[in-house]
Amino acid sequence: MSTAAALDHTMLALADPTRRAILQRLGSGEARVTELAAPFAMSLNAVSKHIRVLERAELVQRRRAGREHYLSLNPKPLDEAAAWIDEQRRFWNASLDALERALAEHED
Repeated sequence: MSTAAALDHTMLALADPTRRAILQRLGSGEARVTELAAPFAMSLNAVSKHIRVLERAELVQRRRAGREHYLSLNPKPLDEAAAWIDEQRRFWNASLDALERALAEHED
């Protein structure tokens, strides 16, 4: 998957509060799919759709033990998104600082 596509998948996954809540829970450690679904007022099938979006973004990893499915957090896509955001912030801060200096010089 290209870097741009991976970032798109990550941002899409993070855009939904249910998926963010699932990731937050997985920050505490591995959990069964049924445990992740328990706090939500939606069907297990609906939660599974959210999990598939997270898997597509590679934010979660699944392992099977018999009939149970366990999910764990993969923080790498979050780190990559944070790096992209930091890069954008540095670019825009530098650009706005340069604009501010130019405007200050123009006023003098």
